[in-house]
Amino acid sequence: MSKEFLDRNLALEAVRVTEAAALSSSLHMGKGNEKAADQAAVNAMREFLNNLSIEGTVVIGEGERDKAPMLYIGEKVGMGGPKVDIALDPLEGTTITAKGGENALSVLAMAEQGGFLHSPDIYMHKIAYGKKYEGLDIDPESSPNEIIKNFAKYSGIKIENIVICILDRPRHKELINKVRSIGARIKLIPDGDVSAVIATSFEDSGVDIYMGIGGSPEGVLAAAALRCIGGKIYTKLIFDNDKQIERAKHMGISDPKKIYLTNDLASGDVMFSATGVTDGTLLKGVLIKNELAATQSVVMRSKTKTIRYVNASHNLSIKKIIG
Repeated sequence: MSKEFLDRNLALEAVRVTEAAALSSSLHMGKGNEKAADQAAVNAMREFLNNLSIEGTVVIGEGERDKAPMLYIGEKVGMGGPKVDIALDPLEGTTITAKGGENALSVLAMAEQGGFLHSPDIYMHKIAYGKKYEGLDIDPESSPNEIIKNFAKYSGIKIENIVICILDRPRHKELINKVRSIGARIKLIPDGDVSAVIATSFEDSGVDIYMGIGGSPEGVLAAAALRCIGGKIYTKLIFDNDKQIERAKHMGISDPKKIYLTNDLASGDVMFSATGVTDGTLLKGVLIKNELAATQSVVMRSKTKTIRYVNASHNLSIKKIIG
């Protein structure tokens, strides 16, 4: 099954999917319209997914079915073939794209059926660090200061040189104050926590640890990437009411207090693809000059631990771009 599914040809097809979404959304870069940018990415990703020889089910998507035409949780895609689960974010960083900021991506991950945590679209606590420090075990519910001290002891990095990446949100005010009180450095980002988690496994990224609260879909996508390149993520779902807990139970989540590790979020044979929409830590963004567009993508496979960068040139005069 896995050999049929995660072959190299499908990996390259996945890159075509994220390229199409990135190209389409990039046409709205800096124009201030988040919805238009997101819709362009969704339309392109859906069309290209439906041309793949898979029987795919979106388990991590952009929302519930009643919010269509998003790529919703439970949507079926593909022309038929191996049964696969799909996690996606056609445009991770809608606000970034609308404002012309950094680190916007189009992201897609595939796994064998049952490979991704079927999580409701709610918030989750996240702590992640890179592949060099996978052997470190922490208590994710301990204080940020304790986590940073343990990381410093294990890694040999002085606390004052450790960089913690955190989403710049009012909900993180207390977290930011605690990190600063111990003397560690902080990189605040406006959006894009998938790329921020992945960055912890790249030595030249300048990010050592990711901490904070973000979307659960992004947590699953980040875990899929870490399964391919190494690294560890701890997560815990945040439930605001009983209705969310009940919905989670119907999706197979029986313990609302469970701590989910990397393999709990993404298991088995996993493939991850991302294409840059705007320039960022991980990838260059789409560059359009007249009728030519340049894209940079990365595709990863958990089975082989392969990381491939794909630099492509697209002739927009003959290429269908769904905007």
